[in-house]
Amino acid sequence: MTAGNIKGALLALLAMGIYSTHDVIIKLLGETYPALQILFFSALLSFPPLAVLLLRDPAHGTLRPRNPFWVGLRSICIVGSGVGGFYAFSTLPMAQVYSILFAAPLLVTVLSVPLLGERVGPHRWAAVVAGLCGVLVVLRPGVTPLGLGHLAALMGATATALSAIAVRKLGRSERTVILLLWPMIGNFLLTGASLGFAYRPMPAGDLALTGVIAVLGLAAGFLLILAYQAGEAANVAPMQYSQMLWAIGFGWLLFDERPDAMTLLGAGLIIGSGLYILMRERTGSSRLRPVTEARLRSETVTAPRPSLLGRLWRRD
Repeated sequence: MTAGNIKGALLALLAMGIYSTHDVIIKLLGETYPALQILFFSALLSFPPLAVLLLRDPAHGTLRPRNPFWVGLRSICIVGSGVGGFYAFSTLPMAQVYSILFAAPLLVTVLSVPLLGERVGPHRWAAVVAGLCGVLVVLRPGVTPLGLGHLAALMGATATALSAIAVRKLGRSERTVILLLWPMIGNFLLTGASLGFAYRPMPAGDLALTGVIAVLGLAAGFLLILAYQAGEAANVAPMQYSQMLWAIGFGWLLFDERPDAMTLLGAGLIIGSGLYILMRERTGSSRLRPVTEARLRSETVTAPRPSLLGRLWRRD
């Protein structure tokens, strides 16, 4: 492995540790406040630094998207990913949430066939089936009661996959400001409306923690920019799975969570499948390489896609 790839992997590991801390704060606040309320204030407090970056966008034009369907679908998916993820972290053990969210790259592979025209060979199909079996092992339907938290995590994984597909369809045809602003508008409308149904007053300290969520999401995003600039995507992307170690450690220390053998087995199947698909895409002849390009980390309104932040930061 080259020095650049080592540097990229280390930066990605640091970014994933920060993302996991971001998720820990969501879980801590979720014990007291509705998930949509936490998401609303986190997104609201992430807007000022993003607004500064948006002013750097050199492209001129209106805020009307050139591809309204795919921009709209991506915006809905990002909001859905945030809602699903925030709610799942609030109600489920962290290791379970990550296990389910890690299925997103598998879903990207499945959806890339009808939506991107990607050709998936039998080896990758076998890996997808094994990974989805891992999801069933984690969920254990019929043995363990499934709650809204599990459905929210599945929604988050599916929304993340669809968002990655939409990004591939859009390419660089849309202005960065549109790709960042429209999901924020959708989030403010949905989560803002929810405050009228379920709202709990937040003291200054807890409100500040929602700001910390925003700062951590942006900081981790910029670290991933540096990681992908330093190393190859196929070497950086697998660092996503280090979040399982963070989840086990944080869950053990802070929430008295002990992942059982079935959760670990299912997570192992999902992670192994994702890594296998990444290796096949790295060595194969795939032109689109959907999983590698998905960057694996869920994109939400509090943790925007690093490539979009990179566009603004480099003014390209």
